[in-house]
Amino acid sequence: MLDWLLIMIPAYVANMIPILARRIPWNVPVDFGMSFNNKRLLGSNKTWKGLVLGVSAGTFSGWLIANSYWPIAVHPLLWSFFVSLGALLGDLVKSFFKRRLNIKSGKSWFPFDQVDFSIGALALGSFVFFPGWSAAIFIVTVSALGHIGVNHLAYFTGIRGEKW
Repeated sequence: MLDWLLIMIPAYVANMIPILARRIPWNVPVDFGMSFNNKRLLGSNKTWKGLVLGVSAGTFSGWLIANSYWPIAVHPLLWSFFVSLGALLGDLVKSFFKRRLNIKSGKSWFPFDQVDFSIGALALGSFVFFPGWSAAIFIVTVSALGHIGVNHLAYFTGIRGEKW
């Protein structure tokens, strides 16, 4: 089961990079400020910078890991790109629905905030490799628990303003 978490590291990296890169200039929103029913499509926190840097860092992390160990019969750059992009697209889809429900950016929407990136990563990654349903359930569960732990740590260290 540790192999499944290892191949998900690109998705985890992609999911963390937008938060870590907040202070880097180039904050063009993915939705370009567009609205739907007088509500932003995604919000100003979802930027092209986060998307590009997240996918790039996630893909690169997969390449680094594969230089020592790669447990699946899929090219690591292909897998890493798909799960990195999928993780961030999963977050964007969730943000679209949060805006429709008037949930403010950064506020918790349990359990969707905890599973969006892993479900998105597995969904897009499944175009090149699907680990099976039991592995997918394991990955989503462990990723959700890890997400909670990492966000609490980021809150207590001042990186994030919310625990969730």
